[in-house]
Amino acid sequence: MRPVASVILTDGGMGQELLRRSQAPPTPLWSARVLLDEPELVHDLHVEFIRAGARVITINSYAATPERLAREGEPEMFEPLQRRALDLAHSAREAAQDGQEVRIAGCLSPLFGSYHPRLTIPFEETLATYRRIVEQQADRVDLMLCETMASAEEARAAATAAAESGKPIWVSWTLADDGPPCLRSGETLATAAQALEGIPLAARLVNCSRPEAVSAALPGLVALGGPVGAYANNFTAVEALKHGGTVDVLASREDLGPERYAEFALDWVEGGAAIVGGCCETGPGHIAALRERLHAAGIATTAA
Repeated sequence: MRPVASVILTDGGMGQELLRRSQAPPTPLWSARVLLDEPELVHDLHVEFIRAGARVITINSYAATPERLAREGEPEMFEPLQRRALDLAHSAREAAQDGQEVRIAGCLSPLFGSYHPRLTIPFEETLATYRRIVEQQADRVDLMLCETMASAEEARAAATAAAESGKPIWVSWTLADDGPPCLRSGETLATAAQALEGIPLAARLVNCSRPEAVSAALPGLVALGGPVGAYANNFTAVEALKHGGTVDVLASREDLGPERYAEFALDWVEGGAAIVGGCCETGPGHIAALRERLHAAGIATTAA
């Protein structure tokens, strides 16, 4: 283990864990509708992640983008869902006070859905949409997280809008699961980083990819310079999730329980990651195991 004093520990995945706890069947907007229909589930899961050791939690607005809501005939739900996601994150932070600082991250997610870099609109329209999201979130978050970015241009639009908030910016790309390390668009990390030149980033990360793909990409991410981080998913594969589909078509791995996931994450810390956590199909148990392994190695977990 490399001699680091501390790492930033984030939460795990919200959507799949909420689906397991809910009585409602999945729909394309399910993880957004749960904010209104079963808000206590969202609140309680945020609390569990904090008590498991997370020092950064992300608001549960991943699916509440204008494009997704318009596609499903509910464009008027954009602002109410954004407000509810923020309210629940703040109330959970207050309920879980344990003497440790916890930061709340805003969420700039893919506008049309995960893993589909070819589903795009012109850059200026994309930027305008991300600005709408930032306007809703900026005053009530501690940092802006542009996550699961599948292409360099998608990340550039999200990060440009995030920079206008004045808050610290984390940009996180999602990786192809097989082959040489690259974004799901096929672009290299170096190309994706070049697209963000001139935008002040607090950290570069990779997320919602197989842990093995994260491990392969980490040296290249570290080589870009500055703080880096990683949080992987626990899916067997993601190809079954089509545009407008529902997450019940995806399956979790049976070989990647909390202890095994923590081993991957500790390797990322040893390789230079200053931020670690979990993505889809990683729950509070994964974060608790990771915290325990980090503390056993003499590494503190922090929010900054």
